[in-house]
Amino acid sequence: MKDHLVIGLGEALWDVLPEGKKLGGAPANFAYHAMQFGLDAMAVSAIGKDALGDETIEALNNKKLHYYIERIDYPTGTVQVNLNEEGIPQYEIREGVAWDNIPETELLEEIAKHTQAVCFGSLAQRSIVSRTSINKFLDWMPDGEEQLKIFDINLRQQFYNKEIIDTSLKKCNILKINDEEAIIVSHLFSFGDTDLENICRTLLNTYHLRMVILTCGVNGSYVFSSHFTSFQPTPKVQVADTVGAGDSFTGAFTAALLKGLPVTKAHELAVKVSAYVCTQPGAMPDMPKKWTSLD
Repeated sequence: MKDHLVIGLGEALWDVLPEGKKLGGAPANFAYHAMQFGLDAMAVSAIGKDALGDETIEALNNKKLHYYIERIDYPTGTVQVNLNEEGIPQYEIREGVAWDNIPETELLEEIAKHTQAVCFGSLAQRSIVSRTSINKFLDWMPDGEEQLKIFDINLRQQFYNKEIIDTSLKKCNILKINDEEAIIVSHLFSFGDTDLENICRTLLNTYHLRMVILTCGVNGSYVFSSHFTSFQPTPKVQVADTVGAGDSFTGAFTAALLKGLPVTKAHELAVKVSAYVCTQPGAMPDMPKKWTSLD
């Protein structure tokens, strides 16, 4: 097994969009975009022993995305996605599905021990089974300077609480959060602050993070660390939908960091990639080849 795996860990599901269903879930989206930049990326999750599970495997194979996905006795996850007038998705997430029950296995531990970067969120931790497996994975990972543990907080509906967020912040070294989520976290943790930079720097310092990535939709995005701030405006594009745009941002940003680009260049690339994904239907469009060569 290779020693530089990049893992998207958590939910594997089908986004049921107005034009039909598409394979989605933040971890698979992240892994797919990281793979397009030449990384040894893999999606880790669970699916059902059902027709949708068969379609999941077929879709991942067609995308040439590596995966470790256990097939278990729960249905494959689905999300009903409705788009508002601006193309912003609203989600109805089915409960009691396979990705709520990602099993803890010897192979999962082996993958973790060879992982250089992982992206995980709060949604797949709504169930104690997957939450335990995800936290075990993070503990099994090497804990070196080159390891990236990215918590893309991804608050959805009621599927989060303070304890899950606090534990994840203690286990990650990079946090990705959007403007709405930052306000929710500030209220949840009683920071008494509505200034977005102050909230991000409080999280940065409290949890000794390397970076906090803050995305603000059309108002741009920031990367905060203890010694610098990077800002990038959001490009104006014709939006098809925004499904998977944030995951492509994280995948491109991670790839650029692991390829040795400075944070400002990684940020610039991530913004460009996520804007492109907004112009395409679905979460996993092919990226223009001119962008994916970072060597």
